[in-house]
Amino acid sequence: QVQLVESGGGLVQAGGSLSLSCVVSGRTFSTYPMGWFRQAPGKEREFVAAINYNGGRKYYADSVKGRFTIFRDNAKNTVYLQMNSLKPEDTAVYYCAAGETIEVVTTGSRVDYWGKGTLVTVSS
Repeated sequence: QVQLVESGGGLVQAGGSLSLSCVVSGRTFSTYPMGWFRQAPGKEREFVAAINYNGGRKYYADSVKGRFTIFRDNAKNTVYLQMNSLKPEDTAVYYCAAGETIEVVTTGSRVDYWGKGTLVTVSS
């Protein structure tokens, strides 16, 4: 059984930083493109960032470009999201996702596996 477990969320002041982690178990992590999504209260889930299977290609939502960085360590079965210069509008539950193609983990359509999420709260 494949499991994705996020960690690293918390409360931070605007302008601060947080680093999220997502550990994958139950299958060969290095073959999966991975993505991060977020859902703010009362809003739809939205794409944040994605990375291909070997880390050679990365994709970001316009709202986080230049502030967030996605990277992965295949030896540790982990994908990370480094978030800098956080803003109150970044407040959301952050989910990691695994899918068969980079399109899946950038659109959120037909995602194979989701984590349960970790809450990020940015105070003003």
